[in-house]
Amino acid sequence: MDLGLKDKVALVTGAASQIGFGKAIASTLANEGCDIVVADLNLEEAKKTAEEIESSGRRAIAVKADVTNRAEVDAIIKTALDNLGKIDILVNNAGASSELKPFIEMTKADWDLDIGVNLYGQMNVAQAVLPHMISRKYGRIVNVSGGQGVASISVYGAAKAGVVAFTHALAMEVAPLGIIVNGVIPGVARTGLVTKAPQEFVEAYRQTSALKKLCTPQDVAPVVAFLASDICGYMTGQFIDISTS
Repeated sequence: MDLGLKDKVALVTGAASQIGFGKAIASTLANEGCDIVVADLNLEEAKKTAEEIESSGRRAIAVKADVTNRAEVDAIIKTALDNLGKIDILVNNAGASSELKPFIEMTKADWDLDIGVNLYGQMNVAQAVLPHMISRKYGRIVNVSGGQGVASISVYGAAKAGVVAFTHALAMEVAPLGIIVNGVIPGVARTGLVTKAPQEFVEAYRQTSALKKLCTPQDVAPVVAFLASDICGYMTGQFIDISTS
């Protein structure tokens, strides 16, 4: 099926890790014909993702940014527009997690990290890109959630639950302006965040999964590509949950 993504420009945050959801999403969108803005704190790894995409024949640029810093986010948008001319798609994938620990042991710094990156970060990037999308009466935003109701990541889960509520409300606001907003809830995968988790945490999730296996970035990326495409032109404010648990 042709998703109609040829010559679209997609901004994917958190796309530097070579084992993460972001890189797989960026690569899949590029394979479908998109040019890609790879945004991440880790510029060197972001460049690797961008170079791989360019080797496949699509344009790509790597930009360094902290999604919690609005000035840096605004600079991402300017760089993308200066170099690629437009932004059709935003994939809010950047995420971070404090150390796994009981809520009672968490510090304010832990809260600030979990809420700042996972919720404020998505809000920052969405608000920065929306004026451009509104001016063109076109846009696709895909937000990544998940991790809710899991012990030892309570504040992370709360932030991701906030992403769900934010997505529903934003979708209703911008639908009349030609902008579709949806989200995806991946399962636990051996991404950068999960590799830091205790093995028993990962194994417990695998055992509760309906398929008795972990999710992979390649399971998530095609779902995001669909949500970012013109094929998904009626559904908005919804999440596709592929966690299987």
